[in-house]
Amino acid sequence: MNHLLISDPTLRDGSHAVQHQLTRDQILFYAEHAELTGIPILEVGHGNGLGASSLQLGKSLVSDTELLEQCRAKLTNTKLGIHVIPGFATINKDLNNALDIGVNVVRVASHCTEANITKRHIEYSRNREKEVFGVLMMSHMASPAVLVEEAKKMESYGAQTIIIMDSAGASLPVDVHEKITALVHHLDIPVGFHAHNNLGMAIANSITAVESGATLLDGTSRGFGAGAGNAQLEVLVAVLHKMGYQTGIDLYRLLDFADQAESLFCTPPHISSVSVISGLTGVFSGFAKPVERIAKQYNIDPKDVFFELGKRKIIAGQEDLILDVAIWLSQHAK
Repeated sequence: MNHLLISDPTLRDGSHAVQHQLTRDQILFYAEHAELTGIPILEVGHGNGLGASSLQLGKSLVSDTELLEQCRAKLTNTKLGIHVIPGFATINKDLNNALDIGVNVVRVASHCTEANITKRHIEYSRNREKEVFGVLMMSHMASPAVLVEEAKKMESYGAQTIIIMDSAGASLPVDVHEKITALVHHLDIPVGFHAHNNLGMAIANSITAVESGATLLDGTSRGFGAGAGNAQLEVLVAVLHKMGYQTGIDLYRLLDFADQAESLFCTPPHISSVSVISGLTGVFSGFAKPVERIAKQYNIDPKDVFFELGKRKIIAGQEDLILDVAIWLSQHAK
């Protein structure tokens, strides 16, 4: 009862931190050491998931196929996972190819109020006898009741675990407790939590999720991820072990691995002023770098861009609207 499943999306969420420019050598190094460390699931791919490499969202340096093939060759006990958002990832091309390569875990994701779009991808993956998780992104934008309603849809499609993502790092522990408790109470499948650290709450929120009944947590090496990053994996595992939970991860190896990974990736995320504003406004953490870049281009304050994006309730996948907002703000200032 005290065992927790840890999934590591460093090679997926971390892609946001380097504008999706992870190199082949970085990928191979990380996959090899994830296996040695005993990480249960390694999630890999473009920051926005399978099939998302594009001019709008950012082109990956390494293609989905090469990334999956390289990681597959390095993993034996560690399961290979992918993040799939219908609309970016097609079934016939992207998902089918990934499953043929040997992906073990498919995380099918949608905005927290749009679970109906995941039906075909979940059912297809289950029919291919893969482990399938349903993921509700931007969970701060929905009430516990709405999250339960959407999660039940995913459960009916065949999802074997439901994960809620605090994609903007906007939640406080009380929010996490209410939502995880509601999901655990109303679902017949396990519940997981994916934290972001925009308000410095990633570890606290992850622990709250566990104490509220979650049995799966996400964490990345040195917190490497979008915006201010994710729950820092080595800290998360250390705290969980101190609390008496088992993860199957070798903590000493993980700590050494994290030191090496920090040098490998060079720029681990930190809580910047822009990250704090992202959390306060509830805007997707992955918008941080494009907002800063475009705000500089138009000589406007990136905080103003975030507040306007928050007012318009912009979500992941609407990156093109950052430019629209910047232009509007620059004209409005005049």
